[in-house]
Amino acid sequence: MGTELSEEETNRGVMWELDRNIDQPMDEEAGRLKTMYREKKFSSLLLVRLAFQSLGVVFGDLGTSPLYVFYNVFPDGVHDDEDIIGALSLIIYSLTLIPLIKYVFIVLRANDNGQGGTFALYSLLCRHAKINTIPNQHRTDEELTTYSRESHAANSLAAKVKCWIEGHKYKRNVLLFLVLIGTCMAIGDGILTPAISVLSASGGIREENHKMSKNVVVIVAVIILIGLFCMQHYGTDKVGWLFAPIVLLYLLMIGSVGALNIYKYDSAVLKAYNPVYIYRYFRKGRKDSWISLGGILLCITGTEALYADLCHFPVTAIRIAFTLVVFPCLLLAYTGQAAYITHNKDHVADAFYRSIPDKIYWPAFIISTAAAIVASQATISATYSIIKQALSLGCFPRVKVVHTSKKFLGQIYIPDINWVLMVLCIAVTAGFKNQNQIGNAYGTAVVIVMLVTTFLMVPIMLLVWRSHWLIVLLFTSLSLLVEIPYFSAVIFKIDQGGWVPLVIAAAFLVIMYVWHYGTVKRYEFEIHSKVSMAWILGLGPSLGLVRVPGIGFVYTELASGVPTIFSHFITNLPAIHSVVVFVCVKYLPVYMVPQEERFLVKRIGPKNFHMFRCVARYGYKDLHKKDDDFETLLYESICLYVRLDSMMEGYSDSEEYSVLDLNVRTNNVTNGGMSEIGGLSHSSHDSIVPVQTGLVRLSGQTSQTFGDELEFLNACKDAGVVHILGNTVVRARRDSSLFKKVAVDYVYAFLRRICRENSVIFNLPHESLLNVGQIYYI
Repeated sequence: MGTELSEEETNRGVMWELDRNIDQPMDEEAGRLKTMYREKKFSSLLLVRLAFQSLGVVFGDLGTSPLYVFYNVFPDGVHDDEDIIGALSLIIYSLTLIPLIKYVFIVLRANDNGQGGTFALYSLLCRHAKINTIPNQHRTDEELTTYSRESHAANSLAAKVKCWIEGHKYKRNVLLFLVLIGTCMAIGDGILTPAISVLSASGGIREENHKMSKNVVVIVAVIILIGLFCMQHYGTDKVGWLFAPIVLLYLLMIGSVGALNIYKYDSAVLKAYNPVYIYRYFRKGRKDSWISLGGILLCITGTEALYADLCHFPVTAIRIAFTLVVFPCLLLAYTGQAAYITHNKDHVADAFYRSIPDKIYWPAFIISTAAAIVASQATISATYSIIKQALSLGCFPRVKVVHTSKKFLGQIYIPDINWVLMVLCIAVTAGFKNQNQIGNAYGTAVVIVMLVTTFLMVPIMLLVWRSHWLIVLLFTSLSLLVEIPYFSAVIFKIDQGGWVPLVIAAAFLVIMYVWHYGTVKRYEFEIHSKVSMAWILGLGPSLGLVRVPGIGFVYTELASGVPTIFSHFITNLPAIHSVVVFVCVKYLPVYMVPQEERFLVKRIGPKNFHMFRCVARYGYKDLHKKDDDFETLLYESICLYVRLDSMMEGYSDSEEYSVLDLNVRTNNVTNGGMSEIGGLSHSSHDSIVPVQTGLVRLSGQTSQTFGDELEFLNACKDAGVVHILGNTVVRARRDSSLFKKVAVDYVYAFLRRICRENSVIFNLPHESLLNVGQIYYI
């Protein structure tokens, strides 16, 4: 028995080695141009200009918070000046600790080549630890120009943390679940920001006529929201030049009005800069003061959008804009409103507009409304960016993504999501009709996203920055010291509107988690059921496969091996094209893949088999634009590979090089015990019989030389190109649990029916598509 097992293992090892030699991983295919990301050096004048432009894109949401903060802090009115000073002191130090210290000076450093947001943190972690739940990455991906990663010493704390995270699957799943929660809450933020900002700004029309019904304000807000969402398809690039002047004018206005009110009403509010009044505020009000934190939290809304919109501007420009303009103006605005409220306590509900002098009231109303629209635009754009990142990492159904700017890669528009956001935003605005309940909902979404960012920063600081554990502990403790009280306060307001973001996040979480679960299980099924390349090549003569004229692009998620749909196809129709190319499209945890490094091409089998593998790699910011002819790009990459392959013959003993690497490769790779056939190193145990020359002829020609092979490829292309895609149906096994059956057979199946096909995403011609149907039981 032991002898039989030994022989079986030997035979299995020979076939495994043979298959590996025929269909080798692209170890050397990736380019060697290894450059780490460095933030570009900008001149002082350019930094000032970029800082000015960042006001309109990054700080709109944070800047419009004075419209509604004091009303949400004191929804039932205020009776004591000390309460106003205590609330103002909380606002001052919340702005200092969270947006200024935590985000502007610390979290913004944790950017993925200039990209921010929850998924940017996740992509950084995926590059420094093996936590990606879809294991389709290869070490050649690490040689990308945009793939920056540093190694860790064996006994370092970073190495220990890395091993701990990678140790169990449940830890990776918990990390992914945390990222999905943060993403879903950020999407809820994109719904609630336009609702509360526009509704608060529209409320100014009642100041001249207090008898006007609140329903009129709601109708005006709904009309503005409809117009805002209907204009999204134009993109922010079309009107972006207006954003920065509007927000700058708005910030200077609220800062000036605030300074005037401090001088005019009560300069005694300046003692709020003494943090002792925070202690007095809680000692006096106890539970009521604690619950009011849910309103004070709104002064830091927009902080997470600041981080998500990082891709448009360098970190230094954002720091200059916030510290020199935004932060001082906000402090003056809140202090001025507090000074006004101390003398007009019955005006706390609309203190923002009541504190504005009559002579500039209507210009201020127009500027404030425009600033609210800008703030909404920034948050909506950030939502598009987040969903695009989730889509690229396999966590969201495929939807249409439109690139709206030729200058900025990050400016996109997603029609399906746009209309969903509009309907939900209008429903929230018309359903609640007041700022208080929307504010409660808004605060819940904001604080949860901030907590997720804090937890994700811990592995970032340990693995990526390799910070000392005391620094990590200090950062985490101070962040949680501020955010956990806010979180506990919004819990008391769940029944007063705080349930809205939870319901919205739960709906998106179900969609994202089920989609990711189905995608992972489908990939695992394809991995386990893939066919050996050695077996496929050996089937040629035995099954009498006919090599018909043309090129067949077979699409698969596998970077090695043959997908089961292809074996299913040739089993039922024993014919393959003269040239077969296995195309794998995969997304990497990088923000973009340079065009010259996008395609990896290698030959499979001897030359007269005319079989290739092409891996197309994309980052989460890369877009498939309509003017990109994916078919042409594939064909040109193969032709370039053939051309350079012929030039390198006689200089290398290995087939392991790509279009990019052929230009720089100089080292030889030799394999002991191997012999060369058609330029391919294969085992002497190889029993595969090459396809007969007659089966791969096209018009009586073969491609034994470089010129003949290119001519052969051109003739095949002229004969026709066919794109073979798998039209698979995923079903849960009969012995699966009820939860799994519902998730896979109904939810995932529904999402697959309504999402976009790969053929549409890559703009493949409909007349050359061939779908191969198959059922996967997972």
